[in-house]
Amino acid sequence: MWVKVCGITNEEDALLAVSQGADALGFVFASGSSRQVTAAAVAEIIHRLPRETITVGVFRNERPERVVELVHEIGLKGAQLHGREPLSEVRWVRKRVPFVIQAFNAGDAAIPSAANGPADIVLIDSPGGGSGKVFDWSLAEGAPGGVRLLLAGGLNPENVAEAIQRVRPWGVDVSTGVEASRGKKDPKKVQRFIDAAKEIGEDILVEDRPAPTNGSRPFDWDED
Repeated sequence: MWVKVCGITNEEDALLAVSQGADALGFVFASGSSRQVTAAAVAEIIHRLPRETITVGVFRNERPERVVELVHEIGLKGAQLHGREPLSEVRWVRKRVPFVIQAFNAGDAAIPSAANGPADIVLIDSPGGGSGKVFDWSLAEGAPGGVRLLLAGGLNPENVAEAIQRVRPWGVDVSTGVEASRGKKDPKKVQRFIDAAKEIGEDILVEDRPAPTNGSRPFDWDED
């Protein structure tokens, strides 16, 4: 089970999440977010992380040129588009960065066609995106096969195992559910969340959802 800890705002939390087994870290660049970070701060954090750590910049309705610029300037390994970016922009960004996560609100009519899109990973979040609220997990059942499905939205150490059993995603994404306060992670919650997700992920048969290639090979998580 692939686990992404999002909303990282400081080096201590980044190192904590990685040490507890997180596969990826998310850094929010969306304006207006209480967890928004600067390019300089993220570059400094990344410099201190293990080389193999998957780092993701989270953007909302940002100019695609700026998304690509920041990914390369900072040295991020991917971009997460969490707004209402048109398919043409998602495709343009995907051609210029190693991998793209495209977020959809639960119940979005566009989810069933996501397998034909350019994103490597499809994230399903609560309506409103980034609210930290649990949604009706049955709304994620319309996600197509053939994609890496990343489940988000109100997950925490207490409900992540049930969510994985219900939805059978390829991975899970957490932010608010492992915080001690806004923008600051709780070490015990991070550990419990990752342990629960990894344990249940080993116990159940999760459908293999390879990323769509769209004419190119999928991002190799073991390569830089």
